[in-house]
Amino acid sequence: MSHDSARSKSGRVRLARGVSPWLAPTAAAAAATSLLAGRDRRWAFAAVPLTALTGGMLWFFRDPERAPGPARILSPADGVVQSIDPWPDGRTRVAIFMSPLDVHVNRAPLAGTVTSVEHVTGGFVPAFNKDSDQNERVVWHFDTELGDIELVQIAGAVARRIVPYLRVGAKVARADRIGLIRLGSRVDVYLPEGIAPALTVGQRTVAGVTGLDHG
Repeated sequence: MSHDSARSKSGRVRLARGVSPWLAPTAAAAAATSLLAGRDRRWAFAAVPLTALTGGMLWFFRDPERAPGPARILSPADGVVQSIDPWPDGRTRVAIFMSPLDVHVNRAPLAGTVTSVEHVTGGFVPAFNKDSDQNERVVWHFDTELGDIELVQIAGAVARRIVPYLRVGAKVARADRIGLIRLGSRVDVYLPEGIAPALTVGQRTVAGVTGLDHG
């Protein structure tokens, strides 16, 4: 199965959890105006863009099934590596930018236990901006075989809602779904000291598949 396939084994399109508040009213409005357009063509001016918007949202909120990649630490997000930075404490931060065309369901980079899920209020500058470090974000910590792993979901200028799927104490396997960021955004993962990244800036990543380290 293709990494970007949004269909489950049953053949149905799987949608991400937490999309109903956005998708349901748009789809309902598209259906209603399409019915009205059958009686009065003037309603088509509303039905056509609403139907197109519904289709776009179905694509945006797709949640494909994926088999975990072979690397020890896996990418938590679909997107492009925006930066790879050494951190003062010896860790390495890998920042992955997600455009509105990418899958926005994020996944666990390693197996472990969720030890912290902290929502931090902040701004909403574009996620590709260096100042997006101070944006609205959710900071995760996982207890893993490599020790503590920190992962940060960062909201962008449009994506102002992060939906965590898990709570403190939850057990995760590699590539398990952990949450959703709506629309363009960024995910940072901090590699422990002594682990060299196996990526380059500008490289595309696939959540749960692309390896972040040399294993």
